[in-house]
Amino acid sequence: MPGVSPRVAPQVSLQVSLNGSRGAAEGGAVPMSPEDLVEAALGAVAAGAGEVLVHPRTPCGRESLSPRVVGPALEALRGAGIGVPVTVPAAVGAEPDAAGRLERVRSWAVLPDRAAVDFGEPGAEELALALLERGVAVDAVVALGGPAGPEPLARFLAWPAPDHGRVRLVAEPATADPALVAGLRWLPPVPVVLCGREAAAWPVLRLAARCGTGARIGVGDVLRLPDGRPARSNAELVRAAIAELTSPADGGAAGAGAGRGQPVLRPGPVPARVLEAGAGTSAGA
Repeated sequence: MPGVSPRVAPQVSLQVSLNGSRGAAEGGAVPMSPEDLVEAALGAVAAGAGEVLVHPRTPCGRESLSPRVVGPALEALRGAGIGVPVTVPAAVGAEPDAAGRLERVRSWAVLPDRAAVDFGEPGAEELALALLERGVAVDAVVALGGPAGPEPLARFLAWPAPDHGRVRLVAEPATADPALVAGLRWLPPVPVVLCGREAAAWPVLRLAARCGTGARIGVGDVLRLPDGRPARSNAELVRAAIAELTSPADGGAAGAGAGRGQPVLRPGPVPARVLEAGAGTSAGA
């Protein structure tokens, strides 16, 4: 259709992070009101995003897991015609208490398609199980490298998920060092999304293209385009991401063999060095 960007190749899914934990003081590209979030989602999906990640907020701008906040946010997005999966994070930023997070998600009247659970936070395993029991797919968020150390990945690997078919790993490398993600080939057979934040956002997105995993971009992760210019909107970031993902020069989805044949990350037995790699840090690509 004229004026509408194509989706990236199916093997490289792209999620847009609409707002993250950012506040209004971080610039006009950050959507704050429900109306702004709907407009941002519509623009990002029209630009080619295949999924939406949104942090629901109260009228005063505070993140919340309350059903009175999450429900209307989801209804507004779906009522506006957002036909792609919508993810809500069930995280400390919205509810600091682990028991409180569990209580909140069990009280949701309107359910997201997916919920992101940070395996570096207390109670992640029980929270993820509660979401699966409610029919909500789980994005298990695991930091790789940096101050998080090996614990988040170790907890995910030790978690006896009852249904791997509804679990996805969202790995957040501290840098775009291939050594940090090499160990993911020994994961359980779950889909993988690679994403970075701030300076790591674009290098990690290119790494995702080379690895054939899903990717994420948006104002919630980075406020600048690959060339350093400030991004005006989530849609502009999505368009730039698709250009990166489909660039033959970067080995993206349109590159020779990318996402075709045998995937780069393959499941298998978990060696001890996987956890050691999760604790390391090194320079970005």
